[in-house]
Amino acid sequence: TNDETFLYLYGVTSAATANYKDAEEALTAITNDKIRAEYSYVSWLVRTHIMTRHAKKAWDLYLKMDTNAESFLVLQLIANDCYKIGAFYYAVKAFDVLERLDTAPEYVEGLRGACAGVLQQCAAGKEPSESLGDAIRILEASARTHMEGGRQQFAQQNERIVTVMRGYAKNMKKK
Repeated sequence: TNDETFLYLYGVTSAATANYKDAEEALTAITNDKIRAEYSYVSWLVRTHIMTRHAKKAWDLYLKMDTNAESFLVLQLIANDCYKIGAFYYAVKAFDVLERLDTAPEYVEGLRGACAGVLQQCAAGKEPSESLGDAIRILEASARTHMEGGRQQFAQQNERIVTVMRGYAKNMKKK
């Protein structure tokens, strides 16, 4: 376990100094279940996956977690880090779950911004059109939830964004 402890400390130090490639390699080489179960390990691994453009791996790690306070923190990390680096599709997925758990304005707005990012990336050919469809469905579901919860202003804002996204999707099908 001395090698495992070294890998863990090296991985965390590398990540903390923005050397994410080395951090990801060190952290993924750890096989010790006790270390792998620690929140600090999971959160640093999630961050290194995102910062090395492996957002899906970070999302998959979250999906394997039990639902608890730590998984909520990992979800926030995924949402914010993915948004920050432009991995908007996974930011949408994370903000969607966060918003369903807590309708705080920062989650509502994060979801909208990430959906706009997915639209922009689809327009630039950097994201598959299926991602746009997913983002539209998620934002529509959010609008319904806000309408049912008496938050018409949030619902209307989401619906306006959905209208723009649908218009783009329709134009893309014509081309």
